[in-house]
Amino acid sequence: MSLEDDIAFLEQVPTFAALGRPALQVLAIGAETRQLAAGAVLFHAGELADGGYLVQEGSLTLEPGSFSQAEAVTVGPGALVGELALIADMVCPATAIAKEPTVVMRISRNLFRKMLEGYPGAAEKLRETMSRRLQDWTRELGSVRRKLEK
Repeated sequence: MSLEDDIAFLEQVPTFAALGRPALQVLAIGAETRQLAAGAVLFHAGELADGGYLVQEGSLTLEPGSFSQAEAVTVGPGALVGELALIADMVCPATAIAKEPTVVMRISRNLFRKMLEGYPGAAEKLRETMSRRLQDWTRELGSVRRKLEK
């Protein structure tokens, strides 16, 4: 993909959509592209995460670690895996395995933080986006709790 293609792809990802083209250009230039063969492991549950991965082509199966009761999930193009690892230290909760030949864009936490420092307007937009999502999750959890209490 060309730089313009990468920027256009990043613009389609909800977490990145509001950041603006200059900020996305920084991410597109600094991101690392990885090609995975079918069955290749991108990362293991329990490993320290130092960034996120954006699926460009193919798909990944996310198999929960031993501490989770969740079922495996498959994600495809446009999925951002490890979103929280872009801003905070964390451990991978799942193992990511390429279901087929897959291309991912790796965005390191260091790159993401430098982009936010250089583009404070983008940082504010990201904060607003995450705040709205947190409010939505809180409402959903409250709804589930009320149903369980009945």
